[in-house]
Amino acid sequence: MRKFSALAGLLLLAYPLAVYAGISHGGVGPVALLLGFLFLLRMTSSKVLGSSPLRHVATTTGIIGLLLVTLSYVFKQHDWFLYYPVAVNATMFGVFAASLFQPMSIIEQVARLQEPDLPVSGVKYTRNVTKVWCLFFLVNGAIAWLTCLMSLEVWTLYNGLLSYLAAGALFGIEFIIRKKVRAS
Repeated sequence: MRKFSALAGLLLLAYPLAVYAGISHGGVGPVALLLGFLFLLRMTSSKVLGSSPLRHVATTTGIIGLLLVTLSYVFKQHDWFLYYPVAVNATMFGVFAASLFQPMSIIEQVARLQEPDLPVSGVKYTRNVTKVWCLFFLVNGAIAWLTCLMSLEVWTLYNGLLSYLAAGALFGIEFIIRKKVRAS
């Protein structure tokens, strides 16, 4: 089941490309059925994530994705598909921001998997990293929303490539900073 969850998650990374190809070549119906299947697979297989906050992200984004796909299919309008990246960013922002009001932020929870005895300086650092990711999800979600008002090509370019590059760059920069902070 864990493999199905990971596979569905990976396939959903190609969501913008599937939407673009489907709308450009096949219409709303076939892409809605394919994506609906992937969202159902993601939701049903999210149980393997246990009580992790990521389980809630997978379930919530799966439900939202399924709702948007259903609306696109029923109303035969592809516009509903476009709001999924906005929903994912809003969900991620919600999970990360909510964790700031818990004893451990989500980044601290992940850090403690590798370093259970995280020092106080590490706790402070992970809290700050969580805040940076909150800002990222806000900005990325706002840009994703703006692209919903633009052409399908612009939407696909941003949501299918540029947003992933931005997230990867942020992750890479944070990794470098973390190594320097730990070395000092």
